[in-house]
Amino acid sequence: GSMASSWWLLPLMLQALHGVTDATVKLNNGGFEDLVIAINPQIPEDNKIVDNIKGMVQEASAYLFGATQKRFYFKTVKVIIPSTWKTKADYQRVTRESYDKAEVIVAAPYLKHGDDPYTLQYGGCGEPGRYIHLTPNFLTNDKLLDAYGPRGRVLVHEWAHLRWGVFDEYNDDAPFYSPGGNSMPEATRCPATFKGSYVVLLADGTTRPCKVEPKTQLYESGCQFIPEKNQNTPTSIMYVQSIPSVTQFCDKSNHNTKATNMQNKMCNYRSTWDVITTSPDFAKSTPQRAPPPSPTITLLQKQERVLCLVLDVSGSMGSSNRIGRLKQAAEIFVLQIIEAGSWVGVVTFNDAATVQTHLRQISDDSVRKTLAGFLPTSAGGGTKICSGVRSAFQVFLKKYPNTRGCEIVLLTDGEDNQVNSCFTEVRNSGSIIHTIALGPKAEKELEMLADMTGGLKFAATDSLNSNGLIDAFSGISSGSGDLSQQSIQLESKTQQVAAKKWMYGTVSIDKTVGKDTFFVITWSASTTPPEMFLDDPKGKKYRTKDFITDKTNLRTARLQISGIAEAGDWRYSLQNQNTAQTMTITVTSRARSATVPPVHVMPLIKRTHKFPDPLVIHAEVSQGFLPVTGAKVIATIEADNGAAVDLELLDNGAGADIIKDDGIYSRYFTSFKVNGRHNLKVRVQGQGKTGRRIRRQSQAFFAPGFVNNGVINMNPPKPEVRDDDIEVDVGNFSRVASGGSFVMSGVPPGSSKKDVFPPCRITDLEIKPLGDYQFLLSWTAPGNDYDEGKAERYEIKMSEDPSALIDAAFQTATSVNTAGLKMEVAGVKQSFQYNAENLKKSNGTSIYFAIRAIDGSNNVGEASNIARAVVLVPILPTTPDDTFCL
Repeated sequence: GSMASSWWLLPLMLQALHGVTDATVKLNNGGFEDLVIAINPQIPEDNKIVDNIKGMVQEASAYLFGATQKRFYFKTVKVIIPSTWKTKADYQRVTRESYDKAEVIVAAPYLKHGDDPYTLQYGGCGEPGRYIHLTPNFLTNDKLLDAYGPRGRVLVHEWAHLRWGVFDEYNDDAPFYSPGGNSMPEATRCPATFKGSYVVLLADGTTRPCKVEPKTQLYESGCQFIPEKNQNTPTSIMYVQSIPSVTQFCDKSNHNTKATNMQNKMCNYRSTWDVITTSPDFAKSTPQRAPPPSPTITLLQKQERVLCLVLDVSGSMGSSNRIGRLKQAAEIFVLQIIEAGSWVGVVTFNDAATVQTHLRQISDDSVRKTLAGFLPTSAGGGTKICSGVRSAFQVFLKKYPNTRGCEIVLLTDGEDNQVNSCFTEVRNSGSIIHTIALGPKAEKELEMLADMTGGLKFAATDSLNSNGLIDAFSGISSGSGDLSQQSIQLESKTQQVAAKKWMYGTVSIDKTVGKDTFFVITWSASTTPPEMFLDDPKGKKYRTKDFITDKTNLRTARLQISGIAEAGDWRYSLQNQNTAQTMTITVTSRARSATVPPVHVMPLIKRTHKFPDPLVIHAEVSQGFLPVTGAKVIATIEADNGAAVDLELLDNGAGADIIKDDGIYSRYFTSFKVNGRHNLKVRVQGQGKTGRRIRRQSQAFFAPGFVNNGVINMNPPKPEVRDDDIEVDVGNFSRVASGGSFVMSGVPPGSSKKDVFPPCRITDLEIKPLGDYQFLLSWTAPGNDYDEGKAERYEIKMSEDPSALIDAAFQTATSVNTAGLKMEVAGVKQSFQYNAENLKKSNGTSIYFAIRAIDGSNNVGEASNIARAVVLVPILPTTPDDTFCL
């Protein structure tokens, strides 16, 4: 390439988002553009859904404008109509939008867990979320309007979660708190002046006032706070958006710092408006003079999938067996991965491009085999990437009037200093380009083609220890949201095997997959296939003669299981013959049934930063919308020189992981050795009972009822979720998913020798009362480098004012004597007993605590979440002196 070797400083290259929202919405002069609302393909056609989405967006835009002091509104919104619905004249063709990347999805709840609108948030305070989920019933059943309020208001409540990373000000898990002093308990809400009645609903539909439990000094279980319909406060949208007077977010002047809610926990007692005003959006906004125009809403319909493989066959593809590995991987894509009904073409390029085949529709397996026959097997010549791309456009135009919404899978291993010559054409084409960079010398500007078209980015190395090329092709999904059609990779494993030695393993095929199941074995050197032994869970035996080897692809053997694969553990043993070589096994399958969603893994690389910022790696493991908990999740990060590091991701609510048991597994990654491209792969092995669903965070408040002029009117109760409804036993399962590629910059040479990483922030500090002024502080230990290793020492601080424990103020706050407190290795639960007797605090005083860790190189971790304790002298003389905390 013609670019300097510091190519990784290109800002464009750093947006290595994979499966992360926010790639599409643009903010233009206060107006949010290209907000995508996608309807799941499994939803039956219902025009009322579309009409009510339109009404909701109009209402939300005006409400948002008022709530943000005339700074923001919704300008253009695109609604994706499923391809299963009838076509209409006003539906345009989908271009680069997709269900997988939509900000708002409309989908039925999996297992009836109600119609609560919610936002999936996996980042900390101020970080964007993944999507907002609304159900068809929420959008069409007007009976729900009483409890949730107008739909436009609900959308604004959720938008603040998704876009600005604020959290709820109510809390179903801790509905009351003690304000201190001799006051009665209060409902968790914002502001504290919000009026309402504390009642218990009786079986006959009447109510009685709540009682206080002496032991906890909180209201009894079953007590509900019923808000008054007529309030004299305009706040707060993150508490209860259904009250007519509520039009604003809580700010410094009215934020309730004592409430036991997620906003206080996650955002260190800052108000929601404070978090919004420090967002990047706010920094580039000004109040508008005139009211905004009504949003423009466009309806788009997904067409059949149209895709062209654009494959590099230049001379360098002849080295490191690249052309052979390309054939193996692309064949898996054509035979196993791409969905039935898709149209596929093949283009190869070196100095010039050649159309190997125009578009053919995959109507049956014979078309797949025909397409595989057009994949290249020889290499020679130079690298002209744009000629390959332009040739693919011609392939599309032979069948369609334009190239909008068509996909290109572009693979190259070479440098080409003219790649930017087709950037304008690509940008205007409306097509999507997924890029696969093969080897360390692939063109540095390649990813720009993916960035400008919303495509996926992958990288594969020449290392024989990784199955990167096959993983990349397996990761190119249509993004349609119809998981029942998509191929799912269950296994992808490589091993160097000496002559006559064995490669063994087990693949768990669970009850959610089993259709279209393929076992593919590849080997790198010998022309003699290995001996293959595969046993299904019932003991049925498959042997070498059952595997098919294709004449044009001598080092691949493929077995397709007929019908539905038996659920359970499949065991394989592969004996290498006469040459030491690399062997791989790849297993793919599809959903067993169209109605039961398969267990699905979505790797999320939040961002790439310049060194020494850590990279946060998340993987969402779910079935439908149920989190799958208790799985073992290993991320492998491979640099382009083939050096790989394994990292276990955890769902423990500590370190990089925000919420425990929400099915999102997270970890900090700090062991960078080199700059440039890296790729990510995530392996998941699940055992037994999974799918315990915790109550969703970040949902819209369901008002149990309202007090109207002194009369309590109850809403119909929300359907309760019974625990046994949501205990799903999916059995053992295996998954492997590619997280695509990202670019690292700023790593200094020899960086592994110097410790620049502090311990991570502690996010789960909690306090429990032990009686007699004793408090027990507990938290999860951080590491020496973020959540890896062991820190050197702790500092614990206390104050009667939470703001004295934030950021710079932490240093000067009152220290707690931590003598006798041992350090534990990262991930271990720790506790420390604190005696508050000498403080001589009066009854009801609130004391706030925070903690931070420091490592052996004096790198100081960020201060933790702030925990609140209340010194309580009991009201009842029958119990001894007691202390209580939240």
